[in-house]
Amino acid sequence: ELPGFYYDSEKNRYFRLLPGHNNYNPLTKESIQYKAMECKRLRLLEEEEKQKKKASRAGLNSSMLLQKRQLGLLSSTSYCRLVHELKVNCMQRRKIEIHSPDSSVTGTNNFKIIVADVACERIFTVNDVEHGGCKYGIINLSGLGKESLTVEMYDNLYFTNRKVNSVCWASLTHPDSHLCLMGIAETPGCASLLPASLFSSTNPGDRPGMLCSFKISTAWSCAWCLNPQADNCFSTGLTRRVLVTNVVTGHRQTFGTSSDVLAQQFATQTPVLYNGCRSGEIFSIDVRQRNRKGQSWKAIRLFHNSAVTSIRLLEAEHYLMAADMAGKIQLWDLRTAKCVKQYRGHHNEYAILPVHVNEEEGLLTAVGQDCYTRIWSLQDAHLLRTIPSPHPSSKDAIPSVVFSSRLGGSRGVPGLLMAVKQDLYHFSYN
Repeated sequence: ELPGFYYDSEKNRYFRLLPGHNNYNPLTKESIQYKAMECKRLRLLEEEEKQKKKASRAGLNSSMLLQKRQLGLLSSTSYCRLVHELKVNCMQRRKIEIHSPDSSVTGTNNFKIIVADVACERIFTVNDVEHGGCKYGIINLSGLGKESLTVEMYDNLYFTNRKVNSVCWASLTHPDSHLCLMGIAETPGCASLLPASLFSSTNPGDRPGMLCSFKISTAWSCAWCLNPQADNCFSTGLTRRVLVTNVVTGHRQTFGTSSDVLAQQFATQTPVLYNGCRSGEIFSIDVRQRNRKGQSWKAIRLFHNSAVTSIRLLEAEHYLMAADMAGKIQLWDLRTAKCVKQYRGHHNEYAILPVHVNEEEGLLTAVGQDCYTRIWSLQDAHLLRTIPSPHPSSKDAIPSVVFSSRLGGSRGVPGLLMAVKQDLYHFSYN
């Protein structure tokens, strides 16, 4: 590389990089990088179209893998990973048609966040609205196997203008009955607990109001506790503190931290809350204890070199998956407080991006800041597939995804749902 110049491979010569002024200058590092990324994305999309009826790579097909396994030529770990690779690479993208009772809602607003409930029957969506607010809705996935999706999205005057940092489903009266929303009003922000029935078409005149809403400083994350020892509690990750609120009694506990809490998850077997911070620290809090001065209430402590943006506990709760702003995704053993696996290839520099763990299928899914969706084998950290975005990559077009073995409930179809711009796509997983 020559300072102040860039090399154009097509023209086989160097061009001077001009300093960026107010006038449009096509030769800047950003524009060159964007052009290269866009070429790569279009090439990958083209390759996917060509590969529709082919396996991921030569010699990788189910009958041959089974034969090798029966002959003892493949270990169980290798066999599982190769079967996953075969299934993941056979996923094909198809666009989903969204229907809505309110025709003005569909296809006009960009998807920002999609979050599935535990049964994967419904998806809560946050859409950006042109005049600067957000619109919320629930997509019902029951029609996914029938080539279409039905969506019920109702405007609500209370919530339309609130930008959202974080969303989680809450089980108050029954499983996934409510939604926790961490909104940014002006300053301070607002934490709200809304009944999911607000977004249902049944008895529209008889809708319950907000169950819980209070002003807070900027909230970065939220989590709902499913452990009966901390019943009806949700947590809010704030600037330099954690707030645990009981929505029935109104009792609040505050835990001071040395950094902003960007990611949270409750354990289900114990009333323990795991927190990921901007400083790179991950720590746990037992919410049964009273807050004492100092840092003595922190139980497990792990450290990343960059801000932790997402944490996910694995089912047995001995392992914790954590992603940070340096693009590192690591699997931690909570018993020894050591990193046991690292999943390479994820891209992040400054965004708060979630990771999705599907233990049933043995897969880890994450969308990078470069707008590529990557899928790894959970067992051996092998990158199985990189899916390019159907839209040109930009800050406001980072896809939001959901992966499940049962999209639409117990008899649903397996696959990956991807929301990007105004579109929703389904990648069928066999």
